Amino acid sequence: MDPASQDINLNSPNKGLGVDRSDSLSDVPVEGAVGNSANPLPPGLTEEEAEELHTELTKVEEEISTLRQVLSAKERHAAELRRKLGLNPLNELRQNLTKSWQDVQTSNAYKKTQETLSQAGQKTSAALSTVGTAISRRLGDMRNSATFKSFEDKVGNLKYKVVGPKGNGEAVGSPTDTTPTQENPPF
Repeated sequence: MDPASQDINLNSPNKGLGVDRSDSLSDVPVEGAVGNSANPLPPGLTEEEAEELHTELTKVEEEISTLRQVLSAKERHAAELRRKLGLNPLNELRQNLTKSWQDVQTSNAYKKTQETLSQAGQKTSAALSTVGTAISRRLGDMRNSATFKSFEDKVGNLKYKVVGPKGNGEAVGSPTDTTPTQENPPF
């Protein structure tokens, strides 16, 4: 089947059926038909008016095409100017974000939130300072208590038993020690 003889009109009831154009009904004259059989005239239009409208339509389509070409040229020119100025999409995005952040910082809501958080931070700092002072005082009181003194004495005694009387910060088995190192093996 020759592709030229296929009906490619997707709205046709014969699409893809390989209809032979030589038998097409469009070649058969219809009684009372006026004008071009491919484009029948709408009611109320003369052939001259239809021809005028076709001419105007052609001109408008040419203008649209010309305007698209002009727009494309202008867009290329603008892109070239941006490139020469060092403006690329990333820089533009960065500038937009910076401006947006500045706008947020100058907004009333941001200022009120910042003020509230600042006050909350000051109050929290004061509270933590008070808690720190209370803990220091409590630890001082605890160090002066009889229980802590007893515990400190027991640790001191244990140190004396482990290190001996030379526990003044001098290491056991120092080079000035005269005892052999065999008696004090390292762990």
